Amino acid sequence: MARVFAFGETVYDIIFKNGQPISAKAGGSMLNTSVSLGRLGIDVNFVSDMGKDPIGDTIISFLSGNGVSIKFIERYENRKTAIAIAFLDERNDASYTFYKDFPVNRLATVKPCFGEGDIVLFGSFFALTESVRSILLQSLKQARENGCIIIYDPNFRKPHLHELEKLKPYILENIAIADLVRASDEDFDLIFDINNAQDAFKILRENGCDNLIYTANSKDVIMISQEHTVSEVVPVIDPVSTIGAGDNFNAGLIWTLVNHGITKSEMKHLPENVMENIISSGISFSAEVCKSYENYISVEFADRLKSGLTK
Repeated sequence: MARVFAFGETVYDIIFKNGQPISAKAGGSMLNTSVSLGRLGIDVNFVSDMGKDPIGDTIISFLSGNGVSIKFIERYENRKTAIAIAFLDERNDASYTFYKDFPVNRLATVKPCFGEGDIVLFGSFFALTESVRSILLQSLKQARENGCIIIYDPNFRKPHLHELEKLKPYILENIAIADLVRASDEDFDLIFDINNAQDAFKILRENGCDNLIYTANSKDVIMISQEHTVSEVVPVIDPVSTIGAGDNFNAGLIWTLVNHGITKSEMKHLPENVMENIISSGISFSAEVCKSYENYISVEFADRLKSGLTK
């Protein structure tokens, strides 16, 4: 079975609703994906960094308890683990304030070894951050050379729009190294000023990526390759919180690739039925997360999926 490596930032989420704290838990886009995959029994390695402090200890214990390898997490002396304050609005969508305390040089001791067929996920602002970018790119290039499937999730948000001119070359470089980009309509609107899946796919193809998954909140999800275009309607739900919805779409996507045994060479010619399964899993994972203040699929949901494979 393929191993998964998820590169991303670690934060501790404190969630507020109506001015009151209602939940606190380990967070960060790739961490959320990793925990869901760990609960499913996938061999998942979270590649990140955090402080040697009580919150960091809590997160490490949580990851280990949910089947996520902590082998490639760098921890810093005399530094505090990042905190994210999430404020839920009337639709239970979140806006964030971050408190971070990172050293200038990060991830210097983190050296994953990749094998053919492994899956590498990266993205969010972490993938554009100067202090980690050179090491991240080095790892991604090694993963590509070793035959890994590489998935990029830009997860680009308005607070960074003033930096877009500087960051856009990095985003294009990330697209070029990826086998698949899973991005939202907001990503493409902010980065490229386009608002439809076909134009988004054209941008990807011009920059060397062959597969797009285009999500648009509660609208249809569309997946486009060189050979097929498939879509699925997103069911109407009443979300408790939308935190982690996109992260867990990624978990459903990876879950499907692993269970179909898809290789890097097959990513150029994905069968239509696999594309349909990818979308369906992504939507169901996202919907599951929106039912609670958890950032990850529930243990019960994971257990149902695992038992379904053995029937």
